[in-house]
Amino acid sequence: MSRQVLRMLLLGAPGSGKGTIASRIVRDYGLLHLSSGDLLRAQLAAGTEAGLKAKSYIDEGSLVPDGPMVELIVGELKKMDKSWLLDGFPRTVVQAEELQKHHALDLVLNLDVPFATIRERLEKRWIHSPSGRVYHTEWNPPKSPGIDDVTGEALIQREDDKPATVTARLQHYGNLTTPVLEFYDKLKILTSFHGTESNVIYPKMQEFMDEFMKKYQ
Repeated sequence: MSRQVLRMLLLGAPGSGKGTIASRIVRDYGLLHLSSGDLLRAQLAAGTEAGLKAKSYIDEGSLVPDGPMVELIVGELKKMDKSWLLDGFPRTVVQAEELQKHHALDLVLNLDVPFATIRERLEKRWIHSPSGRVYHTEWNPPKSPGIDDVTGEALIQREDDKPATVTARLQHYGNLTTPVLEFYDKLKILTSFHGTESNVIYPKMQEFMDEFMKKYQ
């Protein structure tokens, strides 16, 4: 009989729509969801030992090293007793190898969104910081350029969305993630979905998932 617990990973560059896709997968297939970013923020807010370890690196602008990240994620996954979706981890081959030792993955989905599309998406995004309202100069522009529709206050562009920062982040992601994709491809558990819009990508992914999930029903 097939194992009933699905262990699944979603990969995608910053701005690829990974959060949107993850929420749809979790909703449609009843999976538990573990985001490494959300977990780190929760640990930092709670002042846990793991959070304090991570904070020392984050404050320096560095990535949390492989060891503490593996310990944090593996420990959290041990608490999960049903099928789950992981995102934001692993970021390196060392992390991928360690994760596979503790929780062998069944499926890895990769969002293959062109970097040019992501740059356009992020570089033209402006926010009203107090409320979190998001605008895009082409897809969802404010009524008056640079001004929030509701309050009339000035919009800002996050540092992460500025052109030079976006380019650097995407290059860094590509350098880190290409070996990770190769690792999972060798294990024959990687499937990539190419596109520029989540609403176009997800139906293709859903068709694939519907067939794949038959083994876990």
